[in-house]
Amino acid sequence: MDYKAVRNLATMFFDQAAALGSKPFLWDKHEGAWRSRSYAETAEQVSRLGRGLKTLGVEKGDRVVIVSENRPEWVVADLAIGAIGAIVVPAYTTNTTDDHLYILDHSGAKVVIVSTEKLARRVLPAACSASACDIVILMEAPASDTQAGVRSLHWDYVAAIGDTEPDDIRESAAALARDDVVCLIYTSGTGGRPKGVMLTHGSILANCYAAYDLMKELGLGDEVFLSLLPLSHSYEHTCGLLFPISIGAQIYYAEGPDKIALNLQETRPTIMTAVPRLYEALHDRIKRGVEQAGGRRAQLFAKALMLGQKRHETPEALTFSEKLQNVVLDLLVRKKVAGRFGGRLKTFVSGGAALNPDIGTFFLSLGVGILQGYGQTEASPVIACNRPSKTRIETVGPALIDVEIKIAVDGEILVRGELLMKGYWHDQETTAATIVDGWLHTGDIGVIEDDGYLRITDRKKDIIVNSGGDNIAPARVEGVITLETEIAQAMVYGDKRPYLVGVVVPSEEFVNEWAKDNDSPADLAALAGNEDFTRAIAGVMERINAKLSQIERVRRVTIATEAFTTENTMMTPTLKIRRHKIREAYWERLDGLYGRG
Repeated sequence: MDYKAVRNLATMFFDQAAALGSKPFLWDKHEGAWRSRSYAETAEQVSRLGRGLKTLGVEKGDRVVIVSENRPEWVVADLAIGAIGAIVVPAYTTNTTDDHLYILDHSGAKVVIVSTEKLARRVLPAACSASACDIVILMEAPASDTQAGVRSLHWDYVAAIGDTEPDDIRESAAALARDDVVCLIYTSGTGGRPKGVMLTHGSILANCYAAYDLMKELGLGDEVFLSLLPLSHSYEHTCGLLFPISIGAQIYYAEGPDKIALNLQETRPTIMTAVPRLYEALHDRIKRGVEQAGGRRAQLFAKALMLGQKRHETPEALTFSEKLQNVVLDLLVRKKVAGRFGGRLKTFVSGGAALNPDIGTFFLSLGVGILQGYGQTEASPVIACNRPSKTRIETVGPALIDVEIKIAVDGEILVRGELLMKGYWHDQETTAATIVDGWLHTGDIGVIEDDGYLRITDRKKDIIVNSGGDNIAPARVEGVITLETEIAQAMVYGDKRPYLVGVVVPSEEFVNEWAKDNDSPADLAALAGNEDFTRAIAGVMERINAKLSQIERVRRVTIATEAFTTENTMMTPTLKIRRHKIREAYWERLDGLYGRG
């Protein structure tokens, strides 16, 4: 595919559908069995829904919100909206009614498409209160009578009403320009109201081309993707949907985080994109299994890790004996690990947040490919990524093809290229402050090393400056803490303070084991106030602090009464912690760790 010659995403899809025809495209699980839709079938459904939306009065430039879990219908809706020149506004399924109302009003959306009845219970009240929204399209929930000026229509009905119209969707899509806005993605944000990022056909196609340039080193063929991250996030939207379309891949939609281990073995993906939290969970699962097995198996696993790391970092340092041992360990250890992921995985790709280098090294040492990248929604979203031919997991790799990166005087990372957003919706002031002279000011701090690889040191706004004037990167400290199997999540605190303190969430496994050994209920809220449990966590922190520098050591911690989740708003939908929300919930306890209050 000539990515630079493609005018728009809809034309790209229709061309692929015409070429690939009956090839399976989208897979989901129904009543325990995987079922597929071909490229041709999906194209027909996209055309029908697009005509139905036009019949309802949706025109070029109109905004249409999608509130749905990952499923084939999400893709059909996304492509249909874009094909008629309207603008897709993806929304997270974790949004509250107030969140939905804000997005509907701020975007001025005319229509909202929602999947399940459960989600509709939060969307319908927002739609009724929104100033411009007058139609709700329901994928599953039964349509109801018009209420408060909003019509609720069933998905099948909307597709059917377009059948009487000429099938001209593909022809009309050809008129869309690369510079036209195709989606308006509201950043989940770690603080404040989300901003609507305007991405164009061209900005996303530039990202798809860069992804192709990167992944062709792996030898692209009939690729299979397993999709877990929400499609409402720009990372999955581009890298888990539109890029796969551009290479004619198949996409399976995972059943959820709790089923990911099973789904990996069932679908046998060749490529998977996800956030670091998934890799942390897989790392913990593998380590626990080895620890429980013990004996010879644990010894072989430890040897595979040690020699694997040496082979990855300094292959020339391996002795002849070690090379022979590695061949044996490939069969006894690494092949079994590969089987956990289906047996044909070419690489994982990590993005959306910083990957702990120790986690990345763990997988690389076991022969599992993992590429850490870096990006922002404002850049469609990928800016840099490690190359398969040269992976330095402690960095985020070099700039993608046709992307320029430079470091400002204050250390901020600046980015330029076609991949940049058109701006923030209805916010010229913030747009002007974010893109200056064609350069995106990312708000991230980093350095470009001699080989051109970019190393992220922290968020500009998240750096902790203690009372001694030392700059501390909280993400690094939190990464060291959560690498221990006893701790699942952590947030450190200490701006303008003499030392760091923190909030930690013990892992579910550690809580269960400790409660069983101490004849106590396995309830985190109750254990948070248990002195013996607190001492056990303090012992874990003492071990962790030995790995940190003097200024990075977390002197005292408080135990969270519940995990950080999207439901309690302490995490974004892409599983990054919301520091301000955690501080709000635990500020008295954090303050008390300094001996006051």
